[in-house]
Amino acid sequence: MKKFIQNIKNIWKVEELRKRIILTLSLILVYRIGSFIILPGVNYTALVNAQAAGDQNMLETLLSLFSGGGFTNASIMALGIMPYISASIIMQLLGMAVPAVQKMQQEGESGRKRINNYTRILTIIICALQAPSYLTLYVANKGALPADGGTLWWTQSVIVLVAGAMFAVWLGERITDKGIGNGISLLITVGILARLPEAFMAEFGFAAESGNLIKIVLEIFMFMVVVLGTVLIVQGVRKVPLNTAKRVVGARSAEDQGARSYLPIKVNASGVMPIIFAQAIMTVPVMIFSGGAEGGFISRNFSDIYGFGYNAVLALLIIVFTYFYTAIMINPRKISDELRRSGGFIPGIRPGEDTANYIDSLVSRITFPGSLFLAFIAIIPALAKLAGVNDAFAMFFGGTSLLIMVGVVLDTLQQIESYLLNRQMDGLMEGTRVKGRRTSGELSGM
Repeated sequence: MKKFIQNIKNIWKVEELRKRIILTLSLILVYRIGSFIILPGVNYTALVNAQAAGDQNMLETLLSLFSGGGFTNASIMALGIMPYISASIIMQLLGMAVPAVQKMQQEGESGRKRINNYTRILTIIICALQAPSYLTLYVANKGALPADGGTLWWTQSVIVLVAGAMFAVWLGERITDKGIGNGISLLITVGILARLPEAFMAEFGFAAESGNLIKIVLEIFMFMVVVLGTVLIVQGVRKVPLNTAKRVVGARSAEDQGARSYLPIKVNASGVMPIIFAQAIMTVPVMIFSGGAEGGFISRNFSDIYGFGYNAVLALLIIVFTYFYTAIMINPRKISDELRRSGGFIPGIRPGEDTANYIDSLVSRITFPGSLFLAFIAIIPALAKLAGVNDAFAMFFGGTSLLIMVGVVLDTLQQIESYLLNRQMDGLMEGTRVKGRRTSGELSGM
């Protein structure tokens, strides 16, 4: 406890870090307030009655989870930031298939800004398509439409929903630029954490009523085991040893001074993005086919987040997106070129093409078990449901929500620790293997 208090004091002493944390918390508070502001004209009482009657499928619950309750509240931020995630997916795919987008990706900061602008424009288009569907398939089905809701009401509601989603994106970008952590991921995490106490109390109350309190103890223990496994896979690193070329100092040669260097290759180099991408894709079929008789099979299977079909497709998408995003994050040829320019090489591997091929094969072998583990974690809620855990708590027992929470929390803690270490203070996670900083022997090229 004493160490924890000292860490808080150290954080408060760093002026820049203190300002960033305060700004981040303030913007998160604005986002949370926005998720409770109801669309003008919507009958909120009808929504509450529909929820009390259990008239809500699992997909609606999941979408509400990622929007912090804004989806089921019919708030001005009901669409959340999932449209932005979908737009990012599309731009990433275009980066692999369209030469013009590939060129922008290689232009550095200017290219990144142009891609971000196109992503925002695409987000507006997606929001404009999703907003009418949301009002028709959710608000109208719950009987919450205003009695005098004409064309003007529909138009203003669509505009408000689009503006709310773009405002959420703006908040996320401001957190990334001026605050601490990845803003978009943080907003998703906050929305998830906001529902966790209620879900836990519901499970605890159910266990107390049935007189089986030992069950809640076992669930908490298994929850901690899953969190531990998730942390290990997120932080797991394969260290590839590197040698540096000798340099001549006067009339003698000497090796570069310093600790032994190595190339760190993370087991999960893609972070939480495959999970977010896969979850965004899974909402598309229901958005398109809900309510139509011809899409009954798709709607029925993709609406049940605990069903076999849904989890099988989700696991497959996670594996695919893990490889896809890892390929974007790690460029073996670029790493090989940087090693050759710096005079470094992998023992037993020829510099150049052989090094690039070696790194590529190593990344592929590491990514495969990592992707399988991520997919397994993603389907744990379905297994928990089969074991008798209630729907609300099972969603946190593993799956997308847990992976996002662990990844984002670790990333944020790592950034805070970096600020402390740069000012010669003790690390936030001193004495643990969960470290965000690079040691002196790591290659910065990753």
